[in-house]
Amino acid sequence: MRLILLGPPGAGKGTQAKRLEESRGLVQLSTGDMLRAAVASGSPLGQQAKRVMEAGELMPDEIIIDMIAERIGQPDCRNGFVLDGFPRTTRQAAALDEMLGRKRAALDAVIELTVDEDALIERISGRFSCAKCGAGYHEKYKRPKVDGVCDVCGSTEFSRRKDDNAETVAARLEAYRGQTAPILPYYQERSLLRRVDGMADMNEVTRQIEAALAAL
Repeated sequence: MRLILLGPPGAGKGTQAKRLEESRGLVQLSTGDMLRAAVASGSPLGQQAKRVMEAGELMPDEIIIDMIAERIGQPDCRNGFVLDGFPRTTRQAAALDEMLGRKRAALDAVIELTVDEDALIERISGRFSCAKCGAGYHEKYKRPKVDGVCDVCGSTEFSRRKDDNAETVAARLEAYRGQTAPILPYYQERSLLRRVDGMADMNEVTRQIEAALAAL
């Protein structure tokens, strides 16, 4: 099964991709991880990507598509994959379809995790974690049982991602609407798009995704 997960930052795509790995034997493909692996490998494609990165330029779509093509040809992708973070534009979506077509393959579904933007900003901007063990918390929804003390390791030091603030999250949501959301009609026209409630409980989101896939 070949899937794409779409949704703005903080919608839970990474979590659901991991669950699909476990439940269906799919491989989560993150373009960021693939880029780093390609550069580390020293392959011709990796060297090309390294030059682009060192020059501070945007990675050409062709390099990303070639990396995906190379990656999905590896044995661990025989059961399929979940793309997380790609495509971001209709041009990339079309290039992905063309590449899969050359491999006599096609996408099975594109799943969008829909969100309430105001609630999502609150969800993300309230996150913090234990600086020692990494346990996650939230100012409103999941505070430590003893204020200021980690439930897991007892540490009293906590940290927060620099980009987990309302202004940054709002800007990322605006970028998503402007750049990535326009590809939704592209997949809608191909009858590939399925929508699930990304604001639901994590387990409920998983249930909705599995129900959508079972109906294919």
